[in-house]
Amino acid sequence: MMIDTASLFAVIRANGRKYSFRHKTGNELFTASLSFSDDVISLEIDPKEPVIFDSIAVYADTDIMDDDRIFLNGYQSWTDSRELTIKDSVMGIDHIPAALVNKYSFDRYGDYNFADYKSEYGALHGFTYAYIRRGDEFTLAGSLSEANGFTMIGLSKSRRRIKLSLDCEGMIFTEKTAALQCAVISGSEKEVFDRYFSLMDIPSPTALPIDGYTSWYRHYQDIDENKLLHDLRAISEDENSHADIFQIDDGYQTAVGDWLSIDLKKFPHGIAPICEKIHEKGMLAGLWLAPFVVEKDSKIYKEHQDWILKDSTGSPLAAGCNWSGSFALDIYNEDVRAYLKEVFDTVLNVWGFDLVKLDFLYAACIIPFGGKSRGRIMADGMALLRELVGDKLILGCGVPLGSAFGKVDYCRIGCDVGLDWNDNPVMRMTHRERVSTKNSVINTIFRRQLDNRAFLNDPDVFLLRAEDISLFKCQKQLLSVVNNIFGSVYFTSDDISRYMDSQKKMLSTARRMRKADVKNVTSDGDRVSVTFEINGKEKTIVLDLTDGKII
Repeated sequence: MMIDTASLFAVIRANGRKYSFRHKTGNELFTASLSFSDDVISLEIDPKEPVIFDSIAVYADTDIMDDDRIFLNGYQSWTDSRELTIKDSVMGIDHIPAALVNKYSFDRYGDYNFADYKSEYGALHGFTYAYIRRGDEFTLAGSLSEANGFTMIGLSKSRRRIKLSLDCEGMIFTEKTAALQCAVISGSEKEVFDRYFSLMDIPSPTALPIDGYTSWYRHYQDIDENKLLHDLRAISEDENSHADIFQIDDGYQTAVGDWLSIDLKKFPHGIAPICEKIHEKGMLAGLWLAPFVVEKDSKIYKEHQDWILKDSTGSPLAAGCNWSGSFALDIYNEDVRAYLKEVFDTVLNVWGFDLVKLDFLYAACIIPFGGKSRGRIMADGMALLRELVGDKLILGCGVPLGSAFGKVDYCRIGCDVGLDWNDNPVMRMTHRERVSTKNSVINTIFRRQLDNRAFLNDPDVFLLRAEDISLFKCQKQLLSVVNNIFGSVYFTSDDISRYMDSQKKMLSTARRMRKADVKNVTSDGDRVSVTFEINGKEKTIVLDLTDGKII
């Protein structure tokens, strides 16, 4: 085991005082106990009166070597997440001028307002789960619940020590609770992840893999009735199509947030007839929404300012720079909940959609409020969505992953792909959640263990088309192969009826990779080696992620 559980100790700060202990402590505010048993670290806190803690953390020594590979899960779906070494670091946004951060709200997409990227445990940090890999041996540390707050995992480069801390900002503790519960498990890759998810006791995914089409990377917001009907005919009638779902993405509504206000210039007959035609083709119908945000140009924003979360100055809380400016909703506001109930009832039961892709979910918990931590708010938000959607399908996106475990059927585990490999040099210096085909591929590889354990992994689309795209042929091939090996959602945004023979061949090759039984994945910087068995034969491919080639 590469984490020494015998060295465990806790540090709690409250009311300006620091309390360090190995087993138990007590004072006028609270009592606390720290234990490790059956692969689980448990830090229990019993307040004597309502308490807001400054920080809660558990530390343990590690014997990490310079060539060990370290994975620390990024904050949300889009956050870049890959294996590193103890010599590496992750990039925050401190290098970006404050004026640009404020203008484009770069700090809202990730953890930049509450994770210290410059601290001893900030240069290498992640959320919910992490592992150290030495050859084929894994030691995993993973939170068993994010309900009290997000579990942050940091590694000290200098002292070779791991820190498991609770993001408890704003959380009022009123009763005895297991503030931190983390598994520490060693073994093979399969052994540690199987054990981790068995300890969480979340329901195993019951959804099936899906193959289909989404409108976003073909039209973006520029969709209309004719375009969608054309795409529906193309993918349903082409002999190369295996599509069982057709998803309508952003652009059908008059504004983000006004979900029941259909743009009648684009859809003169409304959106329900499109859903009916999708069903006529024998496919499931999916619809995109971002239920926890509204844009500035929406009627909701203009008419219901009391629904919008406010920042410390009393101004509407920006959730990013998308659309005309996006703002976060207060998910505890009863009118907001009633509105969302009406939206989902209409989308699922009146219009008849089978799946909803729910995006920008991180917006619910950008700030702690109401005596609740970010993690508590996100947990409540995901429970609300599951209740509103019922037995129909959820594809989560832009969500802190631990909060989505067991709550969604499918989940994006990477950022949006781009129409080129890795965007331009300026955008590469922005934030960890940016659009990047390269980063999407990396996340698909290194979050592969979540597939069929937490949910079914959505690696985002693969694109093989020739028009309106800057990806090279080798990059399209790598993207399609990786998505089909490691994912369970096989979406494209191409008009596959326009595929030439070479594209049909790449599609056929990628689909065969769904049968690959992955035996081993190793990485060395931007080179990833994947060994798998297919049709009784073992094969190894090397992915060069620098430029996007299969070697």
